[in-house]
Amino acid sequence: MSSSDAAVATCRVLVQAPAREVWGRLTDWPAHSRWVPLTRVRRLPGPVAGVGERFSGRTGPGPLAFEDPMEVVRWEPPAPGRAGRCDIVKRGRVLGGGAQLVVRDVGGGTSAVEWVEIVSLPSRAATALLRLPMRWASAFVFRRVLTAMAREVGAGRH
Repeated sequence: MSSSDAAVATCRVLVQAPAREVWGRLTDWPAHSRWVPLTRVRRLPGPVAGVGERFSGRTGPGPLAFEDPMEVVRWEPPAPGRAGRCDIVKRGRVLGGGAQLVVRDVGGGTSAVEWVEIVSLPSRAATALLRLPMRWASAFVFRRVLTAMAREVGAGRH
């Protein structure tokens, strides 16, 4: 399914910390449990901190919760003169799509973070019907994630 068949939301934030530090926090998947409402994120068996790393978010209240398994398919940490990029693919039955995360040093110990979330449902008709609400929900959630992550990095919390 292409991104034209999905809900796409883009969020950006500036973080008062070097790109490598921001990258480390942003790609600490279990830490997202602190930032995403009604979600517990856990690593799955396999590689860590690179291509092939797998993790899953269990989202929702009680019996309505569902698993959202994901896999890292691109892993390029930031380096001097180069932005970091991590691409994630959703591997679950409920949600398709993925995310593209970019962390760029903008000077003065500050980093720019961009999160592009691409969400689809198993049915194209359902995706088309719910595209706008899914885009709004994704923008709300991932703006919250980036804001909370930026706050933690600024406070030196681990």
